[in-house]
Amino acid sequence: MQQPLISVLIPFKNTEAFLNQCLDSILEQEYKNWEVLAINDKSSDGSRNLVNSYAKNDLRIQLFDNEGDGIIEAMRTAYKHSKGQFITRMDSDDIMAAEKLKIMAESLLKSGKGHLAVGQVRYFSHRGISNGYARYEKWLNHLTETGNNYSEIYKECVIPSPCWMVFKDDLDRCGGFKPNLYPEDYDLTFRFYENGLKCIPCNKILHLWRDYDTRTSRTSEHYAQNYFLGIKLRYFLKLNYNPSRPLTVWGAGAKGKEIVKALQEQNIDFYWVCDNPRKIGKHIYDKEMFHFSKLKELSNAQSIISVANADAQVHIKKFFSGINHKPMKDYFFFC
Repeated sequence: MQQPLISVLIPFKNTEAFLNQCLDSILEQEYKNWEVLAINDKSSDGSRNLVNSYAKNDLRIQLFDNEGDGIIEAMRTAYKHSKGQFITRMDSDDIMAAEKLKIMAESLLKSGKGHLAVGQVRYFSHRGISNGYARYEKWLNHLTETGNNYSEIYKECVIPSPCWMVFKDDLDRCGGFKPNLYPEDYDLTFRFYENGLKCIPCNKILHLWRDYDTRTSRTSEHYAQNYFLGIKLRYFLKLNYNPSRPLTVWGAGAKGKEIVKALQEQNIDFYWVCDNPRKIGKHIYDKEMFHFSKLKELSNAQSIISVANADAQVHIKKFFSGINHKPMKDYFFFC
């Protein structure tokens, strides 16, 4: 049987130092029926010439210049030229495991439309990986191993942007790369969730994720925490919030305050709770701060949790379990 064509979308900008490894890892794929749509986003180094040399040697690699500005326009340019039944994305500074495309394509063929193939990831860097990235990698891979990625979607991005594959029809149903919303990968993850695409469990590392100081996610304003928080709240209010139920915000740190201000701007009523005795009973932003036991008085409440401390989260989960509240139905961790 003919292997379905996979379109690999690769926006790139000034990644000349890493593009060889990226493209070589695609050429070495066990799965051979693929096309690369490489989009030059106004590089000022030798990236374009390097990709052009690969394109001359392998007709499966196609080079285009971005028809707009930035990564979203680059993704649109790539998608416009794609012809594959399956669509995946690749970062120009990363490396694919040799079996990546094969495993993901076979997963989609077995599971059918309405599914999302994902893979486990491993960070690498010349200087070693920070504890924060190590924790994120472990957390993300744990979710991917069971396919329960959406169960903690409001914490962090649960679908790594360069390690998913989907039927083109399903991507179109989710809106493709049309929205002008950043972070664009997190927004797409929420649209996968919104449209009910089921994550296929995967227990293998399929993608090597490079970390370095000038990586876009480290330098672009679009990946700042306020952007992530805004997108979380937008989709929570759209997909999970029930206006007929009381809403609470648990936590009065920086994130909690940002959430509170955003809810007030939208005239959404809520209770504000915490466990800090120095804040309980005080008014912040004209809102009284209650002890979290207030939740026992509220009938059928929903709660946004902005507490990041891991030990505190364990106690918070126990509290909600004690009042028969369920995650992703009654309470939602935003960090």
